[in-house]
Amino acid sequence: MGNSFTCISHEQEQRPKKSSGGGGSNSGKYKYVRRLSLMPSFRRRTLLPSLSCSGSSSTTSSKKGGIKAKTKKIRERHHHQDHEKDSHIIQEQTLAATNLLFNQTPRSSNSVVPPSFRRSTSVVYPSAQPSGTSSGPVSAVQTPKKSSAGFVRSSSSRQRSSTDPMIKPNQLVDKELNKVEGSETKRFVLVHGGGFGAWCWYKTITLLEKHGFQVDAVDLTGSGVSSIDTNNITSLAHYSKPLLHFFESLKPTEKVILVGHDFGGACMSYAMEMFPTKIAKAVFISAAMLANGQSTLDLFNQQLGSNDLMQQAQIFLYANGKKNPPTAVDFDRSLLRDFLFNQSPPKDLALASVSIRPIPFAPVSEKVHVSEKNYGSIRRFYIKTMEDYAVPVLLQEAMIKLNPPEQVFQLKGSDHAPFFSRPQSLNRILVEISQIPFKKSS
Repeated sequence: MGNSFTCISHEQEQRPKKSSGGGGSNSGKYKYVRRLSLMPSFRRRTLLPSLSCSGSSSTTSSKKGGIKAKTKKIRERHHHQDHEKDSHIIQEQTLAATNLLFNQTPRSSNSVVPPSFRRSTSVVYPSAQPSGTSSGPVSAVQTPKKSSAGFVRSSSSRQRSSTDPMIKPNQLVDKELNKVEGSETKRFVLVHGGGFGAWCWYKTITLLEKHGFQVDAVDLTGSGVSSIDTNNITSLAHYSKPLLHFFESLKPTEKVILVGHDFGGACMSYAMEMFPTKIAKAVFISAAMLANGQSTLDLFNQQLGSNDLMQQAQIFLYANGKKNPPTAVDFDRSLLRDFLFNQSPPKDLALASVSIRPIPFAPVSEKVHVSEKNYGSIRRFYIKTMEDYAVPVLLQEAMIKLNPPEQVFQLKGSDHAPFFSRPQSLNRILVEISQIPFKKSS
């Protein structure tokens, strides 16, 4: 038939096509027209009308363009119908879920209770289902277990009620700070050890001030920012002069908690004997807690033979010549970490390396004279540093045994500088000591 063609619909059956001529290769054979699936993505839901047309090739092109336009319109119409159908299904599912949840909610004639969701149950420590109770929308409220430290675990199965009080974050902070309200005094005075200065307390000062305390750290003579040459200090009174001036400036009724470290313990003992009414409590941190008639040098001589690291780290200075006693003791900077700061952060080691000054020798060798009436009237506490190589635990225990305090605390993992290596733990102990009440006499 030349350029003519036949278009069929999907509904037409295949049928034989007769040959127009009397012979040829197609004579006596049947030729079947192939079905066309114009829109397979619609799963054969759309059927095009049957078309039968013939004409030139130009007519064929125009017809094809018309078919494409109709197909596009049909696709757009069905896409819109599918979208409306999907939206309708989602709405039905949402409505069904809402009805199901509403039917499971306990209700009364007066009020409607919101759904009973379990709130803030711990994943690590889930609350166990009590025996004899059945699982359901509402679980039995249990008493949360307590940890070994006495804190209640954060598991709750009760929903928040509109009558529950709302606690603001600052109220929690105020509650923590109110713990120190029962203290006899809210003022700390910090005394550094030999070679150190007020700079070593920077972490402790910050933490105590956050708890609402007033904190003072003194620089002893020849220490910290003091301009006096250490070699010119000849007595414990001279060395302790800034601390004594501080107590002289206090009001007659004002009291403080006195805290000392290392050789600062000897200065504390001297001040305790002179100002017993101005000191509420005395805290010795790996410090020289001396008995009457004892010097710091006497104390350290007990362990001198067994502490090789101390002998290696110490450098004696002789400003008056080697024929005379030493005037000061310095430290080998290369051994500071091993000797004093074996558990401290590198930044604090760097700070100490450029800030430590020599220790005056005369106050170290001077014997302290204290009385039971003055020194003995002040409540004393001792904090042991358990990884201390400068003042080993055995030496600390020897001081405690010779001159027993009211209570002894331990700082595990602390080197000789707990204000660097264990500042948080040290702060907790100091706050705890500030709250210890007087023992009632029986």
